[in-house]
Amino acid sequence: MGLTGLLDTEAIRKDFPLLDRVVHDGKKIVYLDSAATSQKPRQVLDALNQYYERHNANVHRGVYTVAEEATALYEGARDKVAAFINAPSRDEVIFTKNASESLNLVANMLGWADEPYRVDHETEIAITEMEHHSNIVPWQLLSQRTGAKLKWFGLTDDGRLDLSNIEEVITEKTKIVSFTLVSNLLGTINPVETIIRRAQEVGALVCIDASQAAPHMVLDVQALQADFVAFTGHKMCGPTGIGVLWGRQELLEDLPPFLGGGEMIETVSMHSSTYAPAPHKFEAGTPPIAQAVGLGAAVDYLSAIGMENIARHEHAITEYAVRRLQEVPDLRIIGPTTAEDRGAAISFTLGDIHPHDVGQVLDEQGIAVRVGHHCARPVCLRYGIPATTRASFYLYSTPAEVDALVEGLEHVRNFFG
Repeated sequence: MGLTGLLDTEAIRKDFPLLDRVVHDGKKIVYLDSAATSQKPRQVLDALNQYYERHNANVHRGVYTVAEEATALYEGARDKVAAFINAPSRDEVIFTKNASESLNLVANMLGWADEPYRVDHETEIAITEMEHHSNIVPWQLLSQRTGAKLKWFGLTDDGRLDLSNIEEVITEKTKIVSFTLVSNLLGTINPVETIIRRAQEVGALVCIDASQAAPHMVLDVQALQADFVAFTGHKMCGPTGIGVLWGRQELLEDLPPFLGGGEMIETVSMHSSTYAPAPHKFEAGTPPIAQAVGLGAAVDYLSAIGMENIARHEHAITEYAVRRLQEVPDLRIIGPTTAEDRGAAISFTLGDIHPHDVGQVLDEQGIAVRVGHHCARPVCLRYGIPATTRASFYLYSTPAEVDALVEGLEHVRNFFG
């Protein structure tokens, strides 16, 4: 097919057991739903098994051998994540259970904070219309609780942010601007520098949802110049139940904790408590120890391949997929129709066939795609559609799988006449 920049997917796919699975009358699975969750390589599965079999204990408090091993593995995973995102300090990396919890953590910190960070009825919050619900609902809740005004950037017809009114959306009253780096539905890669520059002009904090970026491209939190960055482990070859919030150290020192309990305290009396330094101030209770170990193994795996190489591979696959999908009659891509400035998730409609019907017929052919509004219902409302079918690609995706999708869609069209 003449595609350049592709990884050795034949070798990579041998690391992912599920990709060998046979479904529906002997058809080998074509997994095109990595934007929802990625598959896990054996290296991650082995790390999880080894932890539970050889090192399972609670962390930080135990002085016996196994507990010290568990603590070393857990904190070692923090070191790996810090290096992966180029964090200035390992203490800026907070483990959560997913990106949703990370974003809720930021929203609640700002709702309880003292000046100059506090969000209240005299302040504003800025988001965008393309956000995942996890980056909409926490800010709606904060707005309802504090009286702050929630504002947002709209979308252009081609699936990009409309920044024509940026000075009206981000004003001197704005305390926080929170937006996705890469849209999970549209695939759009957003102009981070433009938005952050305006936020810095008015003194607003910036929170970036990098859930669809961390698995697919180099994520350098220092280069981004944001104040908070959230992402999740299960989309980047790691296990479920583990997320990350990176925050600038001075902010983490000044802002109040979200959850209270064990581990996050320094001293406790019946009258008051003092808190441990970050990151432990924000990690109340027994943390996701095994999941962190698994995420550390995933970081090792991705780093060994190279995020630059993964990004090149996905760009080539996405470029090919956009071209092939545009050959399908009645198919409409929702979002950018070129591979430039877009990620590896492509959402589309197919004539008047409901996306759920598209997904079911594809499933009968062994092709796994996502259907629905993908937790981004405002995007569907903006474009006047009930839902979309979404195909999403990753480091193990191949041109042959794109061809299988296109052939499957022709079968869908024939099936529905």
